[in-house]
Amino acid sequence: MTIGMTEYKKEAHEERRHTLVPMQPSTIEETGLGFQFIVELLTKALFLRGQMRLMDLVSYAKLPVAVLEPLLAFMRTERMCEAVRSSEAETAIAYNLTELGRLRAEDYLRKNQYVGAAPVSLLAYIKQVRQQSITNMHVTRPQLLEIFDGLVIKEGLLKQFGAAMNSGRAIFVYGPAGSGKTFIAEHLAKLLSGDVAIPHAIVVDNEVIQVFDPLTHRPSVPADEVGGLGLDRRVLSDQRWVTCHRPVIKTGGELTLSMLDLDFDESARFYQAPPQVKANNGLLIIDDLGRQLTPAVDIMNRWIVPLDRHVDYLALHTGKKFMLPFDVIVVFSTNLAPSKLTDEAFLRRLGYKIYVGPLSEDEYRVIAQQVCEEINIPFSEEGFNYLLHEHHYKTGRPLFACIPRDILEQLRDIARYEGKPAIMSRELLDWAWNNYFAHD
Repeated sequence: MTIGMTEYKKEAHEERRHTLVPMQPSTIEETGLGFQFIVELLTKALFLRGQMRLMDLVSYAKLPVAVLEPLLAFMRTERMCEAVRSSEAETAIAYNLTELGRLRAEDYLRKNQYVGAAPVSLLAYIKQVRQQSITNMHVTRPQLLEIFDGLVIKEGLLKQFGAAMNSGRAIFVYGPAGSGKTFIAEHLAKLLSGDVAIPHAIVVDNEVIQVFDPLTHRPSVPADEVGGLGLDRRVLSDQRWVTCHRPVIKTGGELTLSMLDLDFDESARFYQAPPQVKANNGLLIIDDLGRQLTPAVDIMNRWIVPLDRHVDYLALHTGKKFMLPFDVIVVFSTNLAPSKLTDEAFLRRLGYKIYVGPLSEDEYRVIAQQVCEEINIPFSEEGFNYLLHEHHYKTGRPLFACIPRDILEQLRDIARYEGKPAIMSRELLDWAWNNYFAHD
């Protein structure tokens, strides 16, 4: 059944609103890329992959036939490639490089070795990030309760984290080691809702910056369902974008200041985006702040402008600087008190400063019971009280959320070794405690 233009536009609008992916370009100008840039991209693809059919080039470069045909016609006119037709169908045409085309490809590869999906323009990327801003996402109390259902966390902390996630501002989580800061931060990722469009790459001054990372970005729609490859699709979206769940990027003690800049590959001659760019429209967790080789104050100072103005400034190896949106909820997690890390001026830029401390006896007991059930150790009230009074209270060790699991798993481990039942006996609790906590 043929649909009218009005219905087509209506359906196209609804599809675009649902997936957030821009509509595919129908002309070279609409790609936001230069004519010569795309010619070089296609030439490198044909050089590295050999003969390719028209639809293979469509799939590889993520550009539609309407855009590729005039480019390929130009390449044929310039005697850079030749066409081989296997049947009467236009889509059956295959392309090979000529000797001249191969020489040009070698020159292009010396310039940069990026081959794959065509990038999007910097302007298109900025527009898209703002359209799908993390500030558009709302978190409610029922959502938070569902995410933390069955977990032991104070009601006051839930309220703080719920409000913080709605703010779109940075969250500073601090407290003693083992109190559960990282555990809570990782669970906040489950609150992210809505899909976002992430480009395979962006181009700035003809320099390519790869953004989509299959190791960290999780596509929410299979490639063959997004539209754009099937000729019978009524709504075609730009294949240079990947529809993904909101990103979650986590970094820890390995973080250095240089990692927050563009990563230029000297041999390949193109860039990888830094973690804060890959995390745009999502969550960036900086764990163990203060354990990096770079002083924590330097790392914190790096975020002053992005946190304050919601933009970040990056530089190409040519020296050109450019602006990118900084649309990220940053979660700093540290064992150090805020006053030991930075000054009051920076702390004001942090939306929420949330302390995660020791548990009460009842909360500690619930965690111990949950771990016992999970690893098949009978819970003993007598053994639990022995752990509290003979070890925690006599040594002054606070009741941290990580300890029950670590102690009880050691009970299970030694019981397996000795071929005995794992029970919360005084003997095994003493052994596990002394094994877990180092003594001078």
